[in-house]
Amino acid sequence: MSKQALRARVLAFACLLSLPLAGGSVLAQSYPARPISLIVPFPAGGTTDVLARALGQELAKSLGQPVVVENKPGAGSTLGADYVAKAAPDGYTLLMGAVHHTIATSVYKSLHYDFQKDFAPVTTVALVPNVLVVNPKLDAKNVQALLTLARAAPGKLTFGSNGMGTGQHLIGAQFEQAGKVQLLHVPYKGSGPLTTDLLGGQIDMSFDTITPVLAHIQSGKLRALAVTTDQRSAALPDVPTMEEAGLKPFNMGTWFGVLAPAAVPKDVVARLNAEMVKIIKSPDFSRRMAEIGAVPIGDTPDQMRARIGTDTENYAKLVKDAKVAIN
Repeated sequence: MSKQALRARVLAFACLLSLPLAGGSVLAQSYPARPISLIVPFPAGGTTDVLARALGQELAKSLGQPVVVENKPGAGSTLGADYVAKAAPDGYTLLMGAVHHTIATSVYKSLHYDFQKDFAPVTTVALVPNVLVVNPKLDAKNVQALLTLARAAPGKLTFGSNGMGTGQHLIGAQFEQAGKVQLLHVPYKGSGPLTTDLLGGQIDMSFDTITPVLAHIQSGKLRALAVTTDQRSAALPDVPTMEEAGLKPFNMGTWFGVLAPAAVPKDVVARLNAEMVKIIKSPDFSRRMAEIGAVPIGDTPDQMRARIGTDTENYAKLVKDAKVAIN
């Protein structure tokens, strides 16, 4: 074979190797060319849903394509996550994920996806403090009074959550450990049905995020006893932290963020991150977040990946201590 022929073959092989990279670049340049689905793994009405719709509305304007929010609830947020993990990695199916998914890694023994390997983080949208709220019919004006009631009737007082292994469930378990009490856990599919039953007195309390209960706290239909983060919430400045109420250490909140299937081209992830961060950092979006008790974040994919890794490790110990497991 002549040197010229050999050189031609090498050049052709090099071009062949570059095709996948070029394909990804072309995809990013034309993306998006059709509507995007943003999957919410809870029913409508909860914080995940509210944040997804707020972000999706602005993202549609920015990208020039509709962003359709789809609710796929069930199994403590894992059904919706499984759906996105198996979706085509083209950037048209995204997940509004949350801290719940880092907990599910330890709780569910038969997940069909790996949250750290099967998703490409895009950005953390917001952090929302959780708040201990009780039905006003319960004779407890503060955390210590609630603990007294719980100790007098072990396993009788009920707390609701968004499902087994969700953040609210683990916060409730932490409350039991820190307060040395025994409560009865009642799992729901999301904040909507949970809040309805809490207002109706079917359950005694919840540790939900501020967003779905804020208006009910302000109207007096629910009583807030403490927020679960180490700082008070600007949305509830008169409500003490759990540590101020006497339970130490106690610092647990809920973050929400967008993820894509793992094999989505990096330049598509970069485009989505740039557009979302611009929205999240905008004054209008920040005001909307303040109204629902959320703190906007807008970080990089690598920062979100690190957050997921840290929370997965930290919650694994709490899951083990609380003996929470689902086959």
